[in-house]
Amino acid sequence: MKYHILLILACLAAPAMADESLAKAKNCMVCHATDKKVMGPAFKDVAAKYDDASTVVASIKNGSKGKWGAIPMPPNKVSDEDAQKLAQWILSLK
Repeated sequence: MKYHILLILACLAAPAMADESLAKAKNCMVCHATDKKVMGPAFKDVAAKYDDASTVVASIKNGSKGKWGAIPMPPNKVSDEDAQKLAQWILSLK
């Protein structure tokens, strides 16, 4: 029984890696890294600043200006579903 629970927990943790792959596939990692500032803030810093996925989704889809300094984030052409997956993954990095 304990092994079944561990297997279930391992499967639940697996999507975080898939979303990092999605971030790479959508070129998010050109300007961001998980744990250090590149051109944009580290995803861990974004997770620390925001609790609401909808705010992160809006920034991903629409871009943002002035939240992290002078360099604006352009809008990204991602589906609503992918933006939500990315936001959930980013917020999981707390």
